Order: sequence, then C-alpha cells, then structure tokens
Amino acid sequence: MLRVAIACDHAGFSMKQRLLPVLEHLDCTPIDLGAHGYDPDDDYPDFAERAGRAIQEGRADRAILVCGSGVGASIAANKLEGIRAAVCHDAYSAKQGVMHDDMNVLCLGGRIIGEELAAVLAEAFVEASFSGEERHLRRLEKVRKLEAQSLAHQTEER
Repeated sequence: MLRVAIACDHAGFSMKQRLLPVLEHLDCTPIDLGAHGYDPDDDYPDFAERAGRAIQEGRADRAILVCGSGVGASIAANKLEGIRAAVCHDAYSAKQGVMHDDMNVLCLGGRIIGEELAAVLAEAFVEASFSGEERHLRRLEKVRKLEAQSLAHQTEER
C-alpha cells in the first residue's frame, strides 16, 4: 500500500483536510504531517521539509504538499536531496510527472484549484508508476547527477 505524506500551510489547510479521505479511498496510507489547525503565521518551508524528510527517511513513498499557489512548497521541497516536486494543475502532468520523471511530491495550490480538481490530481499522482523506460532512466540519472554536483559544490564552499 502506497504511503503518502500530506502536509500544508494555512493556505492549504482546508484542501488538505478534504484530501485525507480521498487518499484513504484510493487505498493509500495517508500520513498527516500538519498543519493540524489553521495558523495564519505558519510557513510552507516547514511543511515541505516534513514531507521531504518523510520520503528521505523511508516513512513515506510519496507526498502531497498544499500551500497557496503550490509554488513555494515546490521550491522548498526541491531543496532536499532526492525530492522531485512539481506543481500540477492538470491530471496529465500529475500522472506523467510520476511516469516519466519519477516525481515523488505533488504540489497543489489551495488558492488556485478547487477541491474536486485536487482530488482528481491526487488520484492521477498516486495511481501512476514510474515507467522505468531507458530514456526516462537516462534523464533521471542526469537529474541525480545535477543534484550530486550541486551538493558537492555546496560542501566545497563550506
């Protein structure tokens, strides 16, 4: 059973609450990483880190992040090693992101899309599988190489 971490800031709180039963209906194991209440002073990077760490530590297979636009959560999550996060507003991208790019974090804009579309995107995301095709593996390896080079460069600067 796919373990899906889900987290949000205040701008995504309502949508996250609506997505939890959707994930259960899709036979996923949702892992609610907050926010657990509406707090207008919370910050999306904190929740992006929680979700990314859950994947890195093997507690979750994938994650869904919800902030106002999805953009900030995506930017923050992509700073974590091994995280491939993208904002999606259509089912094709949510599915293809997994199939072709091994996307492991779906970012949604709680102020951009409606809850019905969010449910459709979550379904496309969790039901998709990485294709493993040679061309996609080749491209994913190039992405991993870029990430490793960036991490090595950061280490050298310190």
